[in-house]
Amino acid sequence: MRFPSRERSFDGKVVVVTGAAAGIGRALCLRFGRAGARVAPLDRDAAGLEALVRELAQAGIDAIPAACDVSQPNQCRSALAVIEKRLGGIDVLINNAGITHRSAFTRTDISVYERIMAVNFFGSLHCTKAALDSLLKRKGMIIVISSIAGFSPLLGRSGYSASKYALNGFFETLRCELAGHGVQVMIVCPGFTATSIERNALDGSGGRAGYPQSGLGKMASPKQVADAIYRGAASGKRLLVLSPLGRVVRLLSRFAPTTYARAMSRRFRRELDP
Repeated sequence: MRFPSRERSFDGKVVVVTGAAAGIGRALCLRFGRAGARVAPLDRDAAGLEALVRELAQAGIDAIPAACDVSQPNQCRSALAVIEKRLGGIDVLINNAGITHRSAFTRTDISVYERIMAVNFFGSLHCTKAALDSLLKRKGMIIVISSIAGFSPLLGRSGYSASKYALNGFFETLRCELAGHGVQVMIVCPGFTATSIERNALDGSGGRAGYPQSGLGKMASPKQVADAIYRGAASGKRLLVLSPLGRVVRLLSRFAPTTYARAMSRRFRRELDP
């Protein structure tokens, strides 16, 4: 579905990207920057931010970085206030920061779920709340990086899936609340992407999972994902399911949930018994 408007230009627009130091976030900074956007990357990895800013500068892209742990509301408010002051406002907020886990619920501490929700769900809420006044004034756009796990179960990632279901429900509702105010909301559901999120996945105790992930289909590159997100944002998409596999999974889990659950469980069961 599309918004009834002509293609959007991001030239000169202020684009805030959370989780920007690597992966999809880094690729988004480069893609929007090449389109003329003024990029404001946020990440808690200060060294990664410095490296990104150097890379952006080499590409001729101006960037105003801010070190920020999105799970901390005070840091979100402070970082976005600095960006507004230095750049005059915010036109696009891309809620990209996220973490995951690979562990069965029966073997997972509740603290792992709390951490995942703090980053994936509440991190997006904190940043959206802090940026919303500016987005309303400038009739801006919110882009939310969700997942196919936000509409289909994924074995061993119940906390991650819960956070993405929550994102989808919240931002679909927020879109309705903002209808008529000129702020667009696009939800993006990438498939499996070659980033560090799975390499850094938590185990049931909150440490790093020490066994490899399973995957379905060919991994997309962060650049491929960022290019698709840019095109979707420019053309006014509401929902962007990026991979052919993701579109199949969405339909199968909705209309043949038992078949989907059986096939998915066979594929990912080994992750629970490494």
